[in-house]
Amino acid sequence: RTVTGGPLGPGPCPTGAHRQVTAEQLRARGNALFQAGDHGAALAVYTEALSLSDAAAERAVLHRNRAACYLKLEDYAKAEADATKAIEADGRDVKALFRRSQALQQLGRLDQAVTDLQRCVSLEPRNKAFQEALRALGSSMHEKVGRGAMSCTDSKVEQMFQILLDLDEKDADKKQKAAQNLIVLAREEAGAEKIFQSDGVRLLMQLLDTAKADLMLAALRTLVGLCSGHRSRTTAILSELGAPRLAAVLGVEHEQVSLAACNLLHVMFDSLKEGLQKDFRGKEDALVLDSSKDLKLLIKHLLELLVLEGASAHGRDNALNLLIKVVPRKSPKETNNSLSLWVIDQGLKKILEVGSTVCGSLGSLPVTENTRMSTSVLLSKLYEDLKCDAERENFHHLCEDYVRSWFEGHELPGKLRAIQTVSCLLQGPSDAGNRVLELEGIMDSVLSLCASVTEAHQLVAVEALIHAADKAKRASFITANGVNLLKEIYKHSERDSIRIRALVGLCKLGSAGGTDFSMKQFAEGSTMKLAKQCRKWLCNEAIDAGTRRWAVEGLAYLTFDADVKEEFVEDKAAMQAMFQLAKSEDRSVLYAVASTLVNCTNSYDHEEPDPQMLELAKYAKQHIPEQHPKDKPEFVKRRVRKLLTAGVVSALACMVKSENPALTNSCRELISRVFLALVEEAEDRGGVVAQGGGKALIPLSLEGTEVGQTKAAQALAKITITSNPEMAFPGERIYEVVRPLVSLLHLQRTGLENFEGLMALTNLAGISERLRQKILKERAVPMIEGYMFEEHELIRLAATECMCNMAMSKEVQEMFLAEGSDRLKLMVLYSGEEDEKLRRAASGTLAMLTSLHPPICKRIPQVTVHWLEILQALLLSPSAELQHRGAVVVMNMMAAAREVAEQLIASEMLEILSVLAKDKEKPRVAQAAQESLAHAVAYGLIKPNPGHA
Repeated sequence: RTVTGGPLGPGPCPTGAHRQVTAEQLRARGNALFQAGDHGAALAVYTEALSLSDAAAERAVLHRNRAACYLKLEDYAKAEADATKAIEADGRDVKALFRRSQALQQLGRLDQAVTDLQRCVSLEPRNKAFQEALRALGSSMHEKVGRGAMSCTDSKVEQMFQILLDLDEKDADKKQKAAQNLIVLAREEAGAEKIFQSDGVRLLMQLLDTAKADLMLAALRTLVGLCSGHRSRTTAILSELGAPRLAAVLGVEHEQVSLAACNLLHVMFDSLKEGLQKDFRGKEDALVLDSSKDLKLLIKHLLELLVLEGASAHGRDNALNLLIKVVPRKSPKETNNSLSLWVIDQGLKKILEVGSTVCGSLGSLPVTENTRMSTSVLLSKLYEDLKCDAERENFHHLCEDYVRSWFEGHELPGKLRAIQTVSCLLQGPSDAGNRVLELEGIMDSVLSLCASVTEAHQLVAVEALIHAADKAKRASFITANGVNLLKEIYKHSERDSIRIRALVGLCKLGSAGGTDFSMKQFAEGSTMKLAKQCRKWLCNEAIDAGTRRWAVEGLAYLTFDADVKEEFVEDKAAMQAMFQLAKSEDRSVLYAVASTLVNCTNSYDHEEPDPQMLELAKYAKQHIPEQHPKDKPEFVKRRVRKLLTAGVVSALACMVKSENPALTNSCRELISRVFLALVEEAEDRGGVVAQGGGKALIPLSLEGTEVGQTKAAQALAKITITSNPEMAFPGERIYEVVRPLVSLLHLQRTGLENFEGLMALTNLAGISERLRQKILKERAVPMIEGYMFEEHELIRLAATECMCNMAMSKEVQEMFLAEGSDRLKLMVLYSGEEDEKLRRAASGTLAMLTSLHPPICKRIPQVTVHWLEILQALLLSPSAELQHRGAVVVMNMMAAAREVAEQLIASEMLEILSVLAKDKEKPRVAQAAQESLAHAVAYGLIKPNPGHA
């Protein structure tokens, strides 16, 4: 039953179930109320009908009708929301599209309104109402950009500042609305320029100086609009506000204000670094010649904020995060690393000052649980940005000098600061950490302080020992000197915070053999006991999260052992506790969680050893790695299922959302590996998508290490192959998937990655022209063509099927007619191959091309002398599908031109078509053959058969 009706008329007579009849009756009543002008009552009736209706089509009509009511009631946001729901059900619903465009126009989102109207015109090109609305909206947009918008903002700006700066104004809602309007106004160029020209910066400075959080937030968010993409305005604002003031706001106690200041500074950095975009570039470059001084001024104050005692802990974290984002080069292709060198020269000591902070000690800087990790990441980024040995040697000397300055002559507090610095460096640029660890007396101090009776001192030393144990250079020394000490601490310490860290040290040393079953450091069963204790601590909520994090660190090492993996996935409480920690504010746990999950899912790289090399190794009595029996595929598959049931996907999705520096590229790669393991089985993919896995994979596939991006892209491909892409990646998200999938076609990818990328792109190319255009824009077509020549039959087939769907695009059709191109020849020849699947894909492409682009029909006889023989073989094939495709190609060629039809009829084709035209068992083939013969009759090439129906 087709559901019709709406505000313009009642629906059909009610039929069906009682619930459905009631909904339809209500809709008819709503229509009558709407026509009578009682829009509020109509809205209420439509809403009631929605609560009773289950039919998707009927619900779409009700949403469309409610949108009409909301438009009349001038509630444009709700009108847009309801119209969108109707469009989601039917993208060709012109009424819903038109109503949404009206709502968007009133909401000021003119670009989106134009898009909807253009869609209406394309669906109903003769509808004059749509054409007129589109013209009127175009004029309105020009006015908005011009003086109309500017004059409108004049009084608004003045009025908003008056409300915000009026100390006697007690109406909080009024102030909030004024602040929101100011922020929105600043997002548009005309509004931003008006605020700037109306002495806005001075007034915004007054708002900042009120020290009231809501007013400060309004000022900072408005300044973001003023600075976005505008270098000269940014320079002027920086000059007027002053870098010290901005740094001071970043360091305030109020967390939201500090974060807003961080966002503003990030926008300012981007504007200063990249200059203006689009139309403003020429004008702006003339005004501002060099912004490096401004950049360095801001960075200088951020570095000073790091060691400012009055700065808040989260302000310090935000400063570190900013430095991570704006100082190192974005890509090794950029040659200029002068900003990193300047920061190392001017501020490395200040950064190390934060990294060396011992919590709770006299005069220590306020820090959060994330500060140390952020400092390590910044140090690592700076070190990675160095280009030559001389630059790295300078970095090492500065670190060594800093550690010596604390270690020598400062008694115990100085030694603690020195050891804490070593820990920080080992977690970041480990080469620098190893160098300072080798300074005279450092390792001895670490070992002696491990036995300290003061908890804070012991914590610092044990953590340093753990980080040192992670590095191969020191592991043998620590195994000889530190294992017994760690065992003693673990057995006899009364403090859980110390015991748990000692246990992690033992875990690290005990996992030195990795996944090699034959290389175990400890006695049988010891690893299992350590893992059991880790799980016990992990589940103990009485222990603070910072300490419980170390239990995950332990499991990250112990889960190299397959017995530990098996026990861990059986312990649902431990898994849930770990996932909760992954979602907590302490982001330093991310890497340990990801490592544990990589181990449990066996998603690390492991190459199968060459059998011949194994025999040689045995003969030479060399060590041969052994796989644990419980690391076989059936065990891994079972572990993956248990992790999925425990909610691993939502934890991973939450981890990916983190903006924290702890989400390093290495960490992103581990998460991508886990996701790929989770979607290995087709039946699990729907669940992964439903819990947010598809959404989380997109950013992972676009940023991080090359391996991580490829693993995430492959996971996206697997989902796209077996799921409905429009449901897996709703809305605009589906277009974001194209680039990662195209990246799988690069030559350095494996054959499996190529194959899965092609299969996924085939699915996308069959959905819409917009998606095909996106694939074209990503320059995928030459790569798809390349794989059509691939020796591997499955890759060749996948590429041909992908090209078949891409051929629906006009641009691709034109490529088949390009001079000097063998594309069409290849497709004709593939239609005659022995491989039936390849023939089906190629002949399907020919059927598509000849239907959509008739000039191709004339070209086919010119590309190969075998064309006629190949078409005849298709028509004589035992496969009905191949016969139908061949018949469609012949029918299109007959219709295209008389000379082509003559060539076809002059051959045995006439006899074949005459037989097929009478085949009642294959009606589609018969119809195509009959149409071909009808064209021959029309050309006068054959006489009509009076006996043929």
